[in-house]
Amino acid sequence: MNFRKGHKREEPEINLIAFIDVLLVILIFLMISTTYSKYAALQITLPNSESEQAATEPRSISVAVDAQGRYAINYRVLEGRDPVSLAEELRQAANGNAEMVVEIYADALTSHQSVINVLEAARLAGLPRISFSAQTNKKQK
Repeated sequence: MNFRKGHKREEPEINLIAFIDVLLVILIFLMISTTYSKYAALQITLPNSESEQAATEPRSISVAVDAQGRYAINYRVLEGRDPVSLAEELRQAANGNAEMVVEIYADALTSHQSVINVLEAARLAGLPRISFSAQTNKKQK
């Protein structure tokens, strides 16, 4: 309803101020993010060391546990099954080297207590580095 005969309605205008604000923020973001690529392209010469590298990696002690709870350290079957006797055998196998890694090879049907006994023996022997070994399935498709 146009009550004024000679007056036409003003056409709506698109407000570009908000659009320009968003574009400026995007532009600033792109400018800041492209400056990081300049640092990645720097040529850096790392310092050299005159000393020799470590001759060998720390050796490991393999502890096998079968389904019946019997233990073998470095392929030698043990008689004792308590953590104290296992700790003594681990100390002898380590020869005073506390950097030795104790690798535990446990049968899938081994009780949890048998594995915990090995962990306790390693703690008593002062060998904190422990690794569990697993076998991968060869019939994967």
